[in-house]
Amino acid sequence: MTAAVFFGCAFIAFGPALALYIFTISTEPLRIIFLIVGAFFWLVSLLFSSLIWFMTTTLTDNKDEPREKYLLIFGVLISVLIQEMFRFAYYKLLKKASEGLKTINPYEEAPSMRLLAYVSGLGFGIMSGIFSFVNTLSDSLGPGTVGIHGDPPQFFLNSAFMTLVITLLHVFWGIVFFDGCAKKKWYTLLVVVLSHLLVSALTFISPHYGLNLVLAYIIMVLTGVWAFFVSGGSCRSLKLCLLCQDKDFLLFNQRAR
Repeated sequence: MTAAVFFGCAFIAFGPALALYIFTISTEPLRIIFLIVGAFFWLVSLLFSSLIWFMTTTLTDNKDEPREKYLLIFGVLISVLIQEMFRFAYYKLLKKASEGLKTINPYEEAPSMRLLAYVSGLGFGIMSGIFSFVNTLSDSLGPGTVGIHGDPPQFFLNSAFMTLVITLLHVFWGIVFFDGCAKKKWYTLLVVVLSHLLVSALTFISPHYGLNLVLAYIIMVLTGVWAFFVSGGSCRSLKLCLLCQDKDFLLFNQRAR
């Protein structure tokens, strides 16, 4: 991989996430802390997933190709479930912290759960994207092929776009997930988990990376629209937001719920 390809793929993968960080989080120390803690929760979930994966592969110790594929599917399933468990644990932690702040200082307005859902989701997404991108780079050094179905010429470009999708999806999943927890709409959590599983398992479903990317983007757009309306958005607020006339939507002057 040449330097130009590397920086191009890195810009595609992390450009939007970096823009979100700069314009919505970087000027607020409290948001930076919540972002870092969210990234840490994702890393801990990865650690638990890795431990289970290591124990499973050690116990089976089978080089049969079909068995290895089933082990990969099992690994993805466990990884997604553990990530969502840690997302739920982070929600409970943030809720307790918010209630504690209200008790200590009832006159100071605590950050809204909508804002915390966005920040924590971005923390999950950025760390997930970094791990995915670094893992792809390490595979590119060889030996062997890159990707479960070989090494097509556009693999790195597809990986960059898929990293972008996963990063943004974690933001949307976080918003929808936190809203479902707050309103006790448990079917919402189930939809988040199933859509997370579907996106993560696309590579196993189809060997065509381009088709997988299109399906992932469709899921991302649908989830993004859902997250927008869950956050209190409307067609009117979207119009005002695009015209830079709405300063009270989502990230500015939030009222605690």
